[in-house]
Amino acid sequence: MFEAKKFIERSVGEIKSTIGKERAIIAVSGGVDSFVAATLASKAIPNQLHIVYVDNGLMRKNETEKVKEVAEKLGVNLNVIDGKDQFLDALKGIVDPEEKRKIIGREFINIFEEEAKKHNVKFLVQGTIAPDWIESGGMGRDTIKSHHNVGGLPENMDLKLCEPLRELYKHEVRELGKELGLPETVHQRQPFPGPGLGVRIVGEITSENIRIVQNACDIVETEIDNADMERPWQYFAAMLSSKTVGVRGDERSYQYTVIVRAVRSLDGMTANFSHIPFKVLEKISTRITNEIPEVGRVAYDITNKPPGTIEME
Repeated sequence: MFEAKKFIERSVGEIKSTIGKERAIIAVSGGVDSFVAATLASKAIPNQLHIVYVDNGLMRKNETEKVKEVAEKLGVNLNVIDGKDQFLDALKGIVDPEEKRKIIGREFINIFEEEAKKHNVKFLVQGTIAPDWIESGGMGRDTIKSHHNVGGLPENMDLKLCEPLRELYKHEVRELGKELGLPETVHQRQPFPGPGLGVRIVGEITSENIRIVQNACDIVETEIDNADMERPWQYFAAMLSSKTVGVRGDERSYQYTVIVRAVRSLDGMTANFSHIPFKVLEKISTRITNEIPEVGRVAYDITNKPPGTIEME
C-alpha cells in the first residue's frame, strides 16, 4: 500500500543525496506531476533550485496566466520563458507524431541547458512518472509513443537527471500532492500531455491549428466541468488534418473535423471511454461549430485503451 508521508520523507532525502551541493532546474507545466516534483525538490534543496515555466505555444487556453497564479499562491518563485516562436519554427512541416514528440523534447532541453548555463545548474529535476518511461520503451518494452521527457531527450544532454516520481502512477502522485498541501485545483487536475496540444493536432502544427484546438479544448473542458455528471479522468478535443464537406448557411463549406475524447482510468495505462450524456455532447458540438468557424464536424471517440491510446498522437 502506498504511503504518501513515508514516500515524501524518503524522496526528500534521496533528492538531497543525488544533487548534493549542486544547483538544479525544474520546469512546471501546471500539471500535478511537475508541481509535486517541484514541491519535493523545494523541500530538499530550497536554495539550490531554479524553477521555470516554458510557454511553448502548445499549452491550453490562458494556461500561462493560470500557472503563474498557482505559483504565486504557493509562494513559488517562477521564471516564465517565452518559447512560442522557437517551438513553432522547429515543428514547421513535421507531421510524424514520433518526430514531433522528439523535437518538442529537444527544444525543452535546449531551453533548460541555456538556463542552466546562466544559473550554474548541473541537474534537471523532472516529474517523470512510470507510464512515461514504460510507454517510451523502457526496460526492453516496445515503444508505444516517445514521451518528450524520456524518448525525446537528446543522448548528448549535459544536465544530469533527477526523477523523484519515476516509479509512481498518477493516482499515487495525486496522493502526494494532497499530502504536500497543494490546492485541489492542482492535485486533482486532469492530466495534460507533456508535448501539449502538439499531440492533439494530427498532422502539421501551425499557429492556426493551435488556436483551433485551444478553443475546442476550452469548450470541452468548460461544458463537462459545468455538467451534472461524473467527471471523467481526462477529457479534451483533438483536430484531424483532413477536411470534410459541410453547409454554412446556403453555401458549401470545407472544414476541419474535431474529435472529442473523454476517458475513465486509474493510472493512464488502460482506459475506457466515458459515457457522456448526449445533451452534453450536443452542446459541445453546437458550441464548437458555432464558435470556431474553421470546424464543420464534431465526432465523439468511443475507443478504449487498448487498442487506442488516450491522446491522438
